[in-house]
Amino acid sequence: MAHDRQDPALIGRQRETGLLAGALDRAQGGTGGATVLLRGDAGVGKSTLLAWTERTARGRGFTVLRAVGAEAETDLAFGALHQALWSLCQRSDALSAHQRDALESAFGARSGTPSGFAVGAAALALLDDAMRAAPVLLVLDDLHWIDSSSATVFGFLYRRCAELPLVIVGATRPDGQAAQAWATEPVDVRALPRADAAALLGSRFPELADSTRDRVLVEADGNPLALVELPRQLAAAQQRGVAPLPDRLPLGRRLERMFAERLDATSPEAARLLLLGALATGPDLSSGTWLRAVPDGRVRESLERVEADGLARLDAAGQLVFRHPLVRTAVVAAASDAALREAHQALADTLAPSDPRRLAHEAAAALLPDADLARRLETAGRDLARRGGGAEGALLVERAAVLSPDSCDRVRRLTAAAVMAAHGGQLRHTAALVEELKTASVPPDVAPLFAYAVVYADQSHHVEFTSSAALLPAALDTLAASAASGADTFGGLVQQVFFKLLLAATYTDDPWAWQALQRHRDAVSEVGRLCLRAWTEPGPGVADALRAVAAGMTEEQEAGSAWLLLWTNSALDCPEIDLWRRFTGLHGYASEGSVAKAKSHQDFLLGDWDRAEDCLREAEIADELGYHTNALLFRQYHAAFLAGRGDEAGLEAVDRAVRPAATRARMRSVLDRLTHLRGLAALAHQRHEEAYAHLCELLEPERLPGGRPWHHALVFDLVAAAVHAGRREEALAHLAAARTARTAEISGRHAFLVAAAAAVAAEDDDADEAFRAAAELPGAERWAFDLARLRLAHGAWLRRRHRSGAREVLRAAHHVFRRLEARPWAAQCEEELRAAGDALVPPQRGPAEAPSAPTLLTGQELRIARLAATGLTNKEIGQRLQLSPRTVAAHLYKIFPKLGITSRAALAHALSHPGAR
Repeated sequence: MAHDRQDPALIGRQRETGLLAGALDRAQGGTGGATVLLRGDAGVGKSTLLAWTERTARGRGFTVLRAVGAEAETDLAFGALHQALWSLCQRSDALSAHQRDALESAFGARSGTPSGFAVGAAALALLDDAMRAAPVLLVLDDLHWIDSSSATVFGFLYRRCAELPLVIVGATRPDGQAAQAWATEPVDVRALPRADAAALLGSRFPELADSTRDRVLVEADGNPLALVELPRQLAAAQQRGVAPLPDRLPLGRRLERMFAERLDATSPEAARLLLLGALATGPDLSSGTWLRAVPDGRVRESLERVEADGLARLDAAGQLVFRHPLVRTAVVAAASDAALREAHQALADTLAPSDPRRLAHEAAAALLPDADLARRLETAGRDLARRGGGAEGALLVERAAVLSPDSCDRVRRLTAAAVMAAHGGQLRHTAALVEELKTASVPPDVAPLFAYAVVYADQSHHVEFTSSAALLPAALDTLAASAASGADTFGGLVQQVFFKLLLAATYTDDPWAWQALQRHRDAVSEVGRLCLRAWTEPGPGVADALRAVAAGMTEEQEAGSAWLLLWTNSALDCPEIDLWRRFTGLHGYASEGSVAKAKSHQDFLLGDWDRAEDCLREAEIADELGYHTNALLFRQYHAAFLAGRGDEAGLEAVDRAVRPAATRARMRSVLDRLTHLRGLAALAHQRHEEAYAHLCELLEPERLPGGRPWHHALVFDLVAAAVHAGRREEALAHLAAARTARTAEISGRHAFLVAAAAAVAAEDDDADEAFRAAAELPGAERWAFDLARLRLAHGAWLRRRHRSGAREVLRAAHHVFRRLEARPWAAQCEEELRAAGDALVPPQRGPAEAPSAPTLLTGQELRIARLAATGLTNKEIGQRLQLSPRTVAAHLYKIFPKLGITSRAALAHALSHPGAR
């Protein structure tokens, strides 16, 4: 095997460097960005690969940004983001004043408590400005030690890099959780094969004796760091094979113990300096102030000893730079609890009383309960949460709970930590804290907050809504009584509790939840009352009220009401308000997930069906983060695309995956929509009686649509199914019910649906005018799928009565159905066109004019087909295109019949010789 003698550290890494180079190629070539997540054990070579990528990118003219996680900085909100973006922030003029203030406040460069939602948007704007000059590489080392707030923003950027000249390359250990928001398949960096390991060892230590080399190769087992470090620990005689080797050479975690053994050989003063340097991280301790914690007169001597041992060195900024993160880990791991507490206290004493780092060191140094320290930790945690660092704030408040002498204070603080963790996207941690709290006695004054924490975990994580109706009405009663007496200490909790109860009511239709919401509607803001109105009385004026409320809000108010605004809009089907675009800067997953759900629904309504697979990707992300209800809903949204396309096998698979959980949770809205989608799929295949039966499970003839918004949207499907099933009287009854309920006044889409239903049910003399009137409604062209169905019905009506214009209307519908890949609907158009004398088949062409394979495939399908034709596996294709292997397999399932093949082996020939089909 040929090896790269110029860069021996990369021996045996052709696969990894190929993926990394490919990612750089795409960004540099203008075809979009990419993300590569390297995963492997300590010392396996991840940092070396990052360094290679950085050198390669700089040589190509990339702007390179870098952040390195540190174990002692995991509670420093936005610390890693500060490392990566501060240089851009200082010299960029692209940020608005609000965005600059948000970033500088998050970085601690100015005072203030910015809303967390602005940080993600500001980071994206900053990178967008940098990418105007050159593609950007963002290198993130030791992701497992990056603070949660920074990791969340990096995850936000990752989900938007596909269309940008941005490459994000990260490295994490197998047990790291910081990159869990990334749906990309990690690239496992494994140990080197024997031949590559021998080549690396020989390039670094050519003088090793054969017996020593063989022993090192066996013990190192392909770990590059072990291959490099183990020989250094041997005496010269041992390296030459003259002296015997030790009985055991450390490996993997034993490699950390090797560093620990080296630490044991240092003097107590040097060991203390190493421990202080390992704990002294962050901008407040990087200027050398931590050296004041080292006893006088011993700094130089200790530093000389540490540098001589090759363990660490002091850089120009005054920070101790360890030769490898394993050294830092070994230093901390080898220290006793007493030594750690002493070091943290010494570092705290070097900092000003107002410095937040001092508080963190004091907390780590504390052994016994301390009421004053607990109080200060709680204050600092709440301040972090207000700045957008909910996850870090939760850790501080949880530490405050541990140090609380009073058991009631402990429960209060644990409850607050559970809520902060939920808002910070740490849902699994919230669920764990809630389970712990359930075994404690909750003080009455914190009962509403405890109820909110329980419901948050149940609704989002456990897909369970029983606790919502059981706990939240009483919590609202308590909060209302506290507010009336002027003793409200929860600051805005009533609105959050109200929203959670509204979610439960809309999903389950629990009458007790609706009654509690009506009882407390005056206790919430205008947008809260509007949201309740949209889900109970979605009549005239609600959409206009939503526009007015949204237009009058400041960015700060929008951030606090984002969920309510999005949920109100989802009830009305008003994509023209386009609220989701205003909230794309909300980087916390709890908010970003709501934005993604709103966008998925809008993609279906507006005919952006090429984004259907995004629902599956979002479902995977949600499941990875523990938001299982969101995952269920994203799969339901994907089912809508499948039903529209008439893909009954796919719809059945989604139904099997979603219905059991929705049934257990009594999520009536989800079950109703699944039933509706079955009816829609039956309509696609012209099984009108079956479609009508499904839809009548939801509504009966002459029955008013009622208060639930999704009932109003059934009018077109119900009337069309009834008319085609020969149930004209029932069709007119449904239409009359919709008119009585003033369905058309809910929104522009509802107006179109009622007009389309009226056209399908119209008498012959009025039908043509009714069809044209519906198609000419303002904004009708927005509803691509529904408008195409209307045109299909109109063209069929014209054709059967031998009227002119049938072909034009049917062709317009056919074009849309083909674009949406709604094949059964397209087939209906083709049947009507053939009956009208238009075969819709182009003249026969010779082989040279045969349509090429690319014209048969969508853009995404073509990319996947070409990669599969090179022999890549589904997993490898997914890594390149930011897709899961299951999504790749689903695309290939569609590609094979389009190309007229049955196996991957035939792909290359089908793509290069389309005439052979």
